[in-house]
Amino acid sequence: MLMRTDPFRELDRLAQQLMVPGTWSKPSAMPMDAYREGDEYVVAFDLPGVTADAIDIDVERNMLTVKAERRPVAKADDVQVELSERPLGIFSRQIVLADTLDTEHIQADYDAGVLTLRIPIAERAKPRKISIGAGSGRTEISG
Repeated sequence: MLMRTDPFRELDRLAQQLMVPGTWSKPSAMPMDAYREGDEYVVAFDLPGVTADAIDIDVERNMLTVKAERRPVAKADDVQVELSERPLGIFSRQIVLADTLDTEHIQADYDAGVLTLRIPIAERAKPRKISIGAGSGRTEISG
């Protein structure tokens, strides 16, 4: 049996019960980080305890949608749960991507509970040098 020593833990548990885990109609948010690394944007989502087949990634126009479902772990019939604090249910996040990103070439990796998306910057959005041509001088217009 587990002993509770934190007097506020019960209050935290009650607050978690009041905030019902996500459903398909009302998903819970998932924490994320986003940053630029060289010529690509990187977005990392924390999804501990979620299997890779329970993650759904969609891009429609410039809207990136990530949905994941954390399912309960199957337990034997003789198991009695003493404490369950890890949230189960649906988690979702939508991000509006800039027009300067190449949504056709997004790469997704999932390792150690972190989903990492790498979105390349479109060629047309990369900085480029414009050369200045030398003119042949003045041109007169006669009329």
